[in-house]
Amino acid sequence: MKLDKYTKRAIIGGFISMLFIALGTILLGKLSGYEAKELIKSSLNGMNTLCNTIALASATILALLLTLLSLSSSSRSELKNDFYEDVLRIAKLDTIIFIAAVITFLLFNLPITESDNVPNNWFNILYYLSLGVSSVLSAALIVVVLLLYNTVVNLIKIVGIGVTNHPLAVEEDELESTEKE
Repeated sequence: MKLDKYTKRAIIGGFISMLFIALGTILLGKLSGYEAKELIKSSLNGMNTLCNTIALASATILALLLTLLSLSSSSRSELKNDFYEDVLRIAKLDTIIFIAAVITFLLFNLPITESDNVPNNWFNILYYLSLGVSSVLSAALIVVVLLLYNTVVNLIKIVGIGVTNHPLAVEEDELESTEKE
């Protein structure tokens, strides 16, 4: 992944959100296996809702990327390949998040808390693992939204406002030289 200033800013935003979630986990303190089992039972609905929301948001973002591509291709301004590579990067990351959210949703629907064969000390691991997975998914979605925001801002500057000296816009002299060839 190319790390320009916008990508770095998006990753930092996702990392900060992950830190807040981790801080909440640390504040809970150490749990016993039974407490972890009860917390898993009570938080399963929330985890399922989170996974559904992330999957829905990811699918919506993919659809919006198609609209963004349609708008960019029908504009009078020419865009550099870097713009389309940014959109492709967002689409790839968003697809990974979508797949991870659906798989996580399926795993959270396993009736593990109803099983008598699972040792109590495993529930600690499962509880912290579920918190970790949900925080990574949430942070990754925040990264995608921030990347999408930067792409939309760039598109507005180039297509809407008509900034010609933008790093992602093809300048007129470049456009004329490609037309001559």
